[in-house]
Amino acid sequence: MTDKPILVVGGAGYIGSHTCLALAERGFTPIVYDNLTNGHGEFVKWGPLEQGDIRDRARLDEVLAKHKPLAILHFAALIEVGESVKDPVAFYENNVIGSLTLLAAAQAAGIKAFVFSSTCATYGLPETLPLDEEHRQAPINPYGRTKWIVEQALKDYDSYTGFRSVILRYFNAAGADFEGRIGEWHTPETHAIPLALEAALGRRQGFKVFGSDYDTRDGTCVRDYIHVLDLADAHVRAVEYLLDGGTTVALNLGTGTGTTVKELLGTIETVSGKPFPVEYAERREGDSTTLVANNDKAREILGWSPRYSLEDIIRSAWSWHSRSNYGG
Repeated sequence: MTDKPILVVGGAGYIGSHTCLALAERGFTPIVYDNLTNGHGEFVKWGPLEQGDIRDRARLDEVLAKHKPLAILHFAALIEVGESVKDPVAFYENNVIGSLTLLAAAQAAGIKAFVFSSTCATYGLPETLPLDEEHRQAPINPYGRTKWIVEQALKDYDSYTGFRSVILRYFNAAGADFEGRIGEWHTPETHAIPLALEAALGRRQGFKVFGSDYDTRDGTCVRDYIHVLDLADAHVRAVEYLLDGGTTVALNLGTGTGTTVKELLGTIETVSGKPFPVEYAERREGDSTTLVANNDKAREILGWSPRYSLEDIIRSAWSWHSRSNYGG
């Protein structure tokens, strides 16, 4: 048995691996459970890797019995909104059935602390800004809906079985470990910052902006970009909060600062020193004009606040993408 083991499900992925780094720095041993379909074995650096799928109850039981973790962090989800519209069945099978299987295994193993990666996509189209946790949840795609269903299950599990959890609703995760050990690596890549960095590096033709006629300060969409290490810090705090007896709660994780796509591209050009072609296209269906977090509740409950600026995000991501052979 390891010292202060934490099971990190999906720990070989982007946010999961950065959270493993943060856990190790705080004296925990991250046990990664991942099927490696979207995760990377190379990112498992701070504890053992147990290969398996969240829909495989027998394998989950085996790993939980072997390592006896104090808590579980659940990152293992399909995340691409566009893919969720094309193949909703895969999203329901993995994100809903997989999560419920994991929860059943966790309860059977006597786990008392569970941290769930959720998303601001559960809110749907914003009615008030910045978004706080009381905002109506009305997701507009299967990805957001599958996350919302698991949130509802967790609230019922708390109410009726006493199973405690922290639900963390991410805004736009970005950036990389400043030492370049791990970073953002999706195949295919669909996130704005890596796509723009690959354009600056000459690895792709240019960058496409969807919509330039939104009701924002420069006509492009506004998003709340948060450094992946700030997200990782919030997860460790959530584990500590639950282990200290904290009650079930849902929290937004964002900076509270909105950045337009044009401002983002300007920052990338400044940090990289490499201009790249930008093409403006029609709006994309389902894109919200503005998504910005109210993070007061996470500050109050976890004592958490974001440390890194947009420039820090871009600098760390630029370092990772320019030095790595991953992705693009």
